[in-house]
Amino acid sequence: MSLLKKWKAGASALALVSVTTFGAPPVLGSDPNSGSDPSLGEDAVAKARTITVISRRLDNARNALSSDAGTSQYQFSDADIANLPQGNATPLNQVLLQAPGIVQDGFGQVHVRGDHGNLQYRVNGVIIPEAISGFGQVIDTRFADQINVITGALPAQYGFRTAGVVDIHTRGPGAEPGGEFSVTGGSRNYGEMGTVLNGSVGAFSYNLAGSWLTSELGIENPTPALNALHDRSVQGKGFAFLAYDLNPQQRISLTFGHSENAFQIPDRPALVAQYGSTLTPTPVSQMLNANQTERNQFEVASFQSHDNALVDYQTSFYHRITDVHYSPDPNLGDLFYTGASSDITRRNEAEGVQTDVGVHWMDDHVLRTGFMVQRERYLTSNASQVYCTGASSACIGGSQLIGNIASMAPTAITDNSAGVGHFWGISLQDEWTLVPHLTMNYGVRFDQSNVLTDEHQISPRLALVWDATERTRLHAGFAEYFTPPPAELINSNTVTAFANTTNTTPSNADTSVKAERSDYFDFGVSHQVNDHLTLDVDTYYRQVRHLQDQGQFGNALIFSSFNYQQGRAYGVEATGSYHDGRWSESLNIAVGRAQGKNIETGQFNFSATELAYISNHWIYLDHDQRYTLSGSVTYHADWANFSADGVFGSGLRSGFANMNTLPAYATLNLAAMHTVRSDSFGTLEGRLTLINALDRSYELRDGTGIGVGAPQYGQRRTIMVGLSRLF
Repeated sequence: MSLLKKWKAGASALALVSVTTFGAPPVLGSDPNSGSDPSLGEDAVAKARTITVISRRLDNARNALSSDAGTSQYQFSDADIANLPQGNATPLNQVLLQAPGIVQDGFGQVHVRGDHGNLQYRVNGVIIPEAISGFGQVIDTRFADQINVITGALPAQYGFRTAGVVDIHTRGPGAEPGGEFSVTGGSRNYGEMGTVLNGSVGAFSYNLAGSWLTSELGIENPTPALNALHDRSVQGKGFAFLAYDLNPQQRISLTFGHSENAFQIPDRPALVAQYGSTLTPTPVSQMLNANQTERNQFEVASFQSHDNALVDYQTSFYHRITDVHYSPDPNLGDLFYTGASSDITRRNEAEGVQTDVGVHWMDDHVLRTGFMVQRERYLTSNASQVYCTGASSACIGGSQLIGNIASMAPTAITDNSAGVGHFWGISLQDEWTLVPHLTMNYGVRFDQSNVLTDEHQISPRLALVWDATERTRLHAGFAEYFTPPPAELINSNTVTAFANTTNTTPSNADTSVKAERSDYFDFGVSHQVNDHLTLDVDTYYRQVRHLQDQGQFGNALIFSSFNYQQGRAYGVEATGSYHDGRWSESLNIAVGRAQGKNIETGQFNFSATELAYISNHWIYLDHDQRYTLSGSVTYHADWANFSADGVFGSGLRSGFANMNTLPAYATLNLAAMHTVRSDSFGTLEGRLTLINALDRSYELRDGTGIGVGAPQYGQRRTIMVGLSRLF
């Protein structure tokens, strides 16, 4: 089969950058396009086969509504995820680190090609609105049948969040029935239970997943010690995908997701308090008791229609609610050490509709169009205790700071805000097979955003894919992007509310965050050396106006946005993957740069000296990392499976205006898995895992740099033992 035919079928070993596959799904004996006769209901086996074929045909039609022409794509199958050292219990951010060009950061964050956040998550093709920045992972990898990481010059249907698309496909209708229940225990009181269940009853199918986790290492340790102080976390997640095939051409489905995470904020010993009081003794820093809770949930209702001859479409209605609550130390420890004890809640609720349509209007053309409308309601509640340093309306009759000693009780300041934002976008694109081995995708989208600022943009997109030989593919693309600011912004009242207090901001400028606008260029080549080895190289360049970045400002570990007037990011990524009967290996190498100049919004978060320097100097962004490597190895022996994965980073930025670089680091994770089958217990799988097997202490953050609030060290060696019952 030629490479172009494989690409059009949607299941090639080469794909657009690197696709890891462990075999194609079994042939069920029917051509999905032949239109099986429903009258076979008299024969239960034939009826089940017919339902499965219909369901898979609808799955393929739904996935074909999204074009990936010209993009760089990396795929993880359920087998790929199962072969990682932690298996399908691997947190989603750790799975993504095995894709090229993705940089690790603290608090579970990842950065794609020099962007801070700006990732778009989709489940079965439907956008899941982003959650407020927090520590916990919202999506559990257990329910994923395949995870696609798409970057580069995206087609016109992709808008709003454009650094990359994490496209998750569930085990839907037609999947083999079964499930798994697993229990894992490990170092630092790590305990986890998880379950997956999928199956079908006639035309109805379901995919259910859930997990519960507790650990004494919830957030990165702020010290290099083996164990953190006050760092317990309890996390729960649940997911459900329910689908019903109305007939061979139509389907309805419901998707639900929910996560609740609680974190203790880790303490740092032997800190020196900035302030004191004649009324209250100063608590020691290793005994503080700050906490953060996070809640995220989403619901999606979809209707899909598939017409073999002409039109496919899917319409979805979605709702998402997310909130983060930071509770300070009840003994006002935050006040003594940072100058403010703030009880902060941020809440965001969104609802919207998304429609995608594909029209096969000529033999060589596929016309796609789509639109999305979203409404958000957001609020910030901030009840703070501060000391007064001068005269202000908030401090009349309140505490006064003499030197660093307060002679009276702290002053309470309430600073709340709320608002409503709207987004909408519409796209039109045509995928045109110019000649048998050359495809062009061209299109345009229009986006409108109204969150504090009212902005819009018309964005052209163009991509070419050329199969030079049956084993070599080249792609090139250009895209203009429009990225509206997230609604989780510092409100405009904050600057004046805390004037002349110990929570005052370094400067007074305060401008609403603007939408980011960028020009993106991407070029790549992929070559299948032989049946086992595939090599890929991809380059990109992004020129940005109003570059958005995020940082932690204040004692609450919640991120806020600001803009650089100019920005640029560029780099090259190389990927190799090898597969044979027993071995599977992959290696990714990325070199990149991300820079900004002149902070134009959110200036109140920065000192005058830093603002002056950045106004006429290009500086590296705090999440810039020059060299990033990742890779994995799996060996399937006769009696056990062995796997390893690792990450290397040359270090993030630190210091005044991000002028310094943290030391390089490397981690190695190992696992051994053994499966036992018996008539009494069924199929059992045991797994022994070592996280950071070499126990290398490494520093992700040192507490300095733009928007960096505290030191963060990577996880030390952790031993995990798990047992799974497959059914």
